[in-house]
Amino acid sequence: MSLDAAVPAVGAPAGEREPTRAWALANLVATQLGWFACVLGAAHGQPWLGTATAVLVVAWHLGRAPRGRVEARLVLATILLGSSFDAALQATGALAFVGGHWLPGLGPHWMTALWALFAVTLNVLLRWLHGRWALCALLGAIAGPLSFAGGARLGAATLSEPVLALGLIGAGWAVMLPLLVALAMRFDGVGTEGAVAKR
Repeated sequence: MSLDAAVPAVGAPAGEREPTRAWALANLVATQLGWFACVLGAAHGQPWLGTATAVLVVAWHLGRAPRGRVEARLVLATILLGSSFDAALQATGALAFVGGHWLPGLGPHWMTALWALFAVTLNVLLRWLHGRWALCALLGAIAGPLSFAGGARLGAATLSEPVLALGLIGAGWAVMLPLLVALAMRFDGVGTEGAVAKR
């Protein structure tokens, strides 16, 4: 099926088992725009910009998902796990985030927003990772540090001990990504596999 033919189905009607390629493309564009809004907003002293953008993207995704409430559980679980991971990273002193802090010891709200954005990719753009645990771990170990390093280069974080920080991030993401994919399979509000509820 061509991308053009799939465009009318971007909303992935309730009867569909898998997200269309058009929805996956829209998911990619929206979440990447959200990532840049979060990172550049924080780097330029406007962290609220990224958080607001992320709220809009997540709301759009939940509105499109056939079972938005199930997807919302995935977003919440991802935020809780991701925020705990960020807090542990900060506690090492190897890195620090710029701006947008709301509670002592926790990451800034724009990092929370980034975890929410990542959550909405798990059952759409990253659906091909479902059940591929070794690949999840490998991809997490590589992509996690690359994403953090990119954010630091853009000015959204400082790595006081780069080798330690990136090593911890890689090790953490090698565990986090398989765990998040497992949660996505459990709380799947887009397709039919693993959905805990159909409401």
